[in-house]
Amino acid sequence: MAWFKRTDTELDQAGEKRVRTEGLWDKCDECRHVIWKKDLEANLYVCPKCDRHGRIDAESRLNLLLDDGVYQVFDTELASTDPLQFTDTKKYSDRLRKTQQATGLKDAIVNAEGRIWGKPVVLSVMEYSFIGGSMGAVVGEAITRAVERGIADRKPVIVVSASGGARMMEGAVSLMQMAKISAALAKLDDAGVPYISVLTDPTTGGVTASYAMLGDLNIAEPGALIGFAGPRVIEQTIRQKLPEGFQRSEFLLEHGMLDAVVHRKELKNYISRALSFMEPRN
Repeated sequence: MAWFKRTDTELDQAGEKRVRTEGLWDKCDECRHVIWKKDLEANLYVCPKCDRHGRIDAESRLNLLLDDGVYQVFDTELASTDPLQFTDTKKYSDRLRKTQQATGLKDAIVNAEGRIWGKPVVLSVMEYSFIGGSMGAVVGEAITRAVERGIADRKPVIVVSASGGARMMEGAVSLMQMAKISAALAKLDDAGVPYISVLTDPTTGGVTASYAMLGDLNIAEPGALIGFAGPRVIEQTIRQKLPEGFQRSEFLLEHGMLDAVVHRKELKNYISRALSFMEPRN
């Protein structure tokens, strides 16, 4: 009688035993290098071979940027009311409910207060896994509230963008958020409170056309896709091949659209140093 029984093996189609490793490894989308998931997590989801910056969720972003991963979230009660009763392949209300259950979030944004190397800040961090990080009424309202909190408390505001753009299921309501947030940021500027925009992969559409590019300092992670229309749409429209690396953060930095491209491991220190030069004006 065996003392133990292995449960992590199974038979392949040829009848040979193989070890079950699902969920333990990941493959880089850029260089196809196979990475042990724990090593990838320890490296902040940056490929150790080609340095490709993988996407991370809002919670991981907050833990990365804020001291000891300590922060207080606010505006968690905001949720979309499905103003257009929109239906495509499925009802928007059903899509919202399913995504809320999967992510544990009400919408594609998390507002929080914390400190970056002791400096108090207000953050709005987008969650790409929530319907592509799309910007609807809730995202617009949440970021506006974060900006208003920054004005009231005189704390620098940081928005971390990861979005496919405006949420088509909310139509003109989503497009209105571009003007709404931009107006709030104008008040923040009038109050002399700094605003730092961090653009991650991807930052596109109406988000790029509004608050993502309005920072006193616009920072991007390496290799991030940043633009209004996607490269395939542009190529089909102008019927020309785009330059190598078009709409990637390094290309935008070279052409004056960004202030800096900063490695994820250096992002917290870079923002902290920037804030030392950007104290709120009295």
